[in-house]
Amino acid sequence: MKSAVVVFPGLNRDRDMIAALTTIGGEPPVVVWHKDTDIPDVDLIVIPGGFSYGDYLRAGAIAARSPIMQAIRGKASRGVHVLGVCNGFQILTEAGLLPGVLMRNASLRFVCREVRLKVENHRTRFTGGYNEGQVITTPVAHHDGNYFVDASTLKSLEDNEQIAFTYAEGTNPNGSVADIAGVFNRDKNVLGLMPHPENLIESAHGGLDGRALFSNLLQVA
Repeated sequence: MKSAVVVFPGLNRDRDMIAALTTIGGEPPVVVWHKDTDIPDVDLIVIPGGFSYGDYLRAGAIAARSPIMQAIRGKASRGVHVLGVCNGFQILTEAGLLPGVLMRNASLRFVCREVRLKVENHRTRFTGGYNEGQVITTPVAHHDGNYFVDASTLKSLEDNEQIAFTYAEGTNPNGSVADIAGVFNRDKNVLGLMPHPENLIESAHGGLDGRALFSNLLQVA
């Protein structure tokens, strides 16, 4: 399965994501610059974490208007899988590819620690490597991870099984509504999540809980 990593000014997790995709998939992803207007023929597009454009205006707001986003919208509409992690999640919401907004953490503090995640919907290419209700460990590192939608949108997310992960065991680090840590679009081919599964794929990292997300996406054992 071919993949691409999109790079914006200010991101700092692109190398981590490239390393994870290379390690698990066996070949490096294509690296796409934010000013490009086209993406090669790939099966997975990833927007990694960091602080694109210094998080000015709102986290992800400027990056969401970069030229490459039109190509990402087109690919997503044709069924290509798109993954946004942390700042990538913020960019996807700002671009309208995912519902909701990501606000300042309720504590108004940057958080960097491990949290526990519950798999809410395992019937997707993103989450098929996990069991329904499985609880995994994943690190977070963000200042604007407080996910919010209004009550009617929350009900729609629940009814359409668009909630991918929730913070479990009282580990919600940011105040997100309904403990939401990650959501899908309606077609389940776009996923945004605040935690960093790419940082927990090898024993040397302290665990392997993030590995199943990538191995299932990349179709490797």
